[in-house]
Amino acid sequence: MRVADIVSLTEGVARLVSDGDAVALEGFTHLIPVEAGNEIIRQGRRDLTLIRMTPDIVYDRMIGAGCARKLIFSWGGNPGVGSLHRLRDAVEHGWPVPLEIEEHSHAGMVNRYIAGASGLPFAILRGYVGTGLMDHYPESVATVTCPFTGEDLVAVSALNPDVAVVHAQRADRSGNVQLWGIPGVQKEAVLAADRGLVTVEEVVDELEPVAGQVIIPGWVVDCVAEVPGGAAPSYAQGYYDRDNTVYVAWDAISRDRDRFAAWLDEHGMPPAGVRASASEPGGGDQAGVRASASEPGGGDKTGVRASASEPGGGDKTGVRASAGDRA
Repeated sequence: MRVADIVSLTEGVARLVSDGDAVALEGFTHLIPVEAGNEIIRQGRRDLTLIRMTPDIVYDRMIGAGCARKLIFSWGGNPGVGSLHRLRDAVEHGWPVPLEIEEHSHAGMVNRYIAGASGLPFAILRGYVGTGLMDHYPESVATVTCPFTGEDLVAVSALNPDVAVVHAQRADRSGNVQLWGIPGVQKEAVLAADRGLVTVEEVVDELEPVAGQVIIPGWVVDCVAEVPGGAAPSYAQGYYDRDNTVYVAWDAISRDRDRFAAWLDEHGMPPAGVRASASEPGGGDQAGVRASASEPGGGDKTGVRASASEPGGGDKTGVRASAGDRA
């Protein structure tokens, strides 16, 4: 039986993530694979289709670094703080490269992952009615008629990423992955993807049972990388809390192109192309606190844990790009 390889994060990204791939980094409120996203930036990946139910600061960084050409999502924001300014700059001004967006509901995204994980071409649900999403995305949302009742329902196409990247608490040396807490769609994303990369807090000889655990079997995972603190500044239940100060500090960093470019330089990440001056659209100078270079993903691992009710961790003050905003 196939088992996952235990590798470094650098090797895992190099082996599994290529330019032009559709890449899903999943994790809901906690266990967000932030350091894996940072490594994708460091390796200079380009033209990615980024998939995530709740893109937050990890995707803001990747978009601002020029990694992405398209984003498929259902909610986007800096949780508890506000907008994702690098995402907005890419959508509104095409900086550093234009970003295409495809928006769905949470239910739609979950059902798309489930269809992909089940080997089905689409999923059926009651949703999207009264929105303009079906008009905007006919390639992924359509109406179907139930052959048994005649009811009109909505079909959403399966999501099958080239690679899924998730973070978990533990894995054993055969690559079996154990996570607990708020589960999100990590298991479905890995099962739906062609390749799977999992970062974990620790690799252990044996997985001790934990109440409410989710096991992702090693035979569906390609690589496991031990990355302690790999979810920071989000939290990993049982290991460290969410660092709210990083999310607050990110608002000022991400508002300004030059400040963001300086942050990339501090953290060893290549900037995307020519930096914009402050006088260019979306490139003003705004005051704020920069995360220090010593902070993994920016910030230590202390702070207040996000509640289970918060999408991506935090309230909904992050502004979602609506179908009407696409101009």
